[in-house]
Amino acid sequence: MIIGHRGASALAPENTLASFKRALEDGAAGVELDVRLAGDGVPVVIHDPTLRRTGLREGVVATMTSAELGQTDVGSWFNSSHPRLARAEYSRQVVPTLDQVFDIFCEPSARSAPIYVEMKTHKAEDTYAELAAAVVQLVNDRNLRSRVVVVSFNLKAVAEIKRIDSYIATGALFEPQRNLVKAIRKHPMITAALECGAEQILLHRSIASRRLVELAAQSDLLPVVWTVDDPKWMRRSTDLGIHALITNNPGVMAARL
Repeated sequence: MIIGHRGASALAPENTLASFKRALEDGAAGVELDVRLAGDGVPVVIHDPTLRRTGLREGVVATMTSAELGQTDVGSWFNSSHPRLARAEYSRQVVPTLDQVFDIFCEPSARSAPIYVEMKTHKAEDTYAELAAAVVQLVNDRNLRSRVVVVSFNLKAVAEIKRIDSYIATGALFEPQRNLVKAIRKHPMITAALECGAEQILLHRSIASRRLVELAAQSDLLPVVWTVDDPKWMRRSTDLGIHALITNNPGVMAARL
């Protein structure tokens, strides 16, 4: 499957309704998005803990209400950074709630699309439990249990999802480590993914070796690779039996598929 990373983030402002719609229009099977808790306890879709990068202003997501964030422009930065891709509609994009994003995937044209929901948390904080509870509640309220995969680098958050609702699919996220050779030889990522109850393991492309992917499959973990923008990966993914590729430009990857 081709999954749009934060939507079609190479062509539209990331984690916005416009980006998710563009990904689906370009042929993505589904999308990946980032979710945090706003100050009023509502799950909102944004990657960073602050508005500095995509909002071009000061502001901490965790201290603002979802209504305030829903009035914050998070698209104009993209027009400024990518003038050749700029669109007037992008300047009207705001921080959506997870519920608003789910609206897109309840429309007839997207009712089979999978949604990878990455929980953004800090390991030293206990807010992951509150975020997990809010995500599970919303997934079940919208009857999306069969299509959502909740993932995180914080494996405590992944385990919490399973504790609340074991029927929701989960994935363990891993990025490159300093001592890569040692990490792959001992396979701590496979062990950690299994211990938190994940069904999928999401590997950065630089560590998705044949040996690691094969071991994941042998351990009944669906291997997913992120973030892949080189079409040459299409043949490699077929050879390795990769379940999904997460990409910034789903249109290019879907065309090669």
